Amino acid sequence: MCGISGFLHTEREKPASLSALRRMSDALVHRGPDGQGLHIKRNLAMAHQRLAIIDLSSGDQPMFNADRTVAVVFNGEIYNYLELRDELKSLGHCFVTQSDTEILIRAYEEWGTELHAKLNGMWPLHYGTSEKSS
Repeated sequence: MCGISGFLHTEREKPASLSALRRMSDALVHRGPDGQGLHIKRNLAMAHQRLAIIDLSSGDQPMFNADRTVAVVFNGEIYNYLELRDELKSLGHCFVTQSDTEILIRAYEEWGTELHAKLNGMWPLHYGTSEKSS
């Protein structure tokens, strides 16, 4: 089971601390020994300790859409991700990994927060977007 950690300062101008995020993520290394991903943008910090199960070579997280306005850290399993991948491809979406996590990004781009109605699996799910980098 992967490890997810992070925080959001409610004061937008208060920068997130990389050292605090590293300490949080390092405390979860036993949950995901196959890789660590960290992301900080202003007051938002997200970390992922990866336990690689699907797409062992390119499923690192946090995972972003092409313009980095949508990010996801995910721990769970989407049982119908192959069917959703085919549906999203037919709607014009392109994929760069074989990961079920990437399905969440493309599904969010297509259906917004209603994507949950399409998913079959197990996970805790929280939505978030970020602004484009200037």
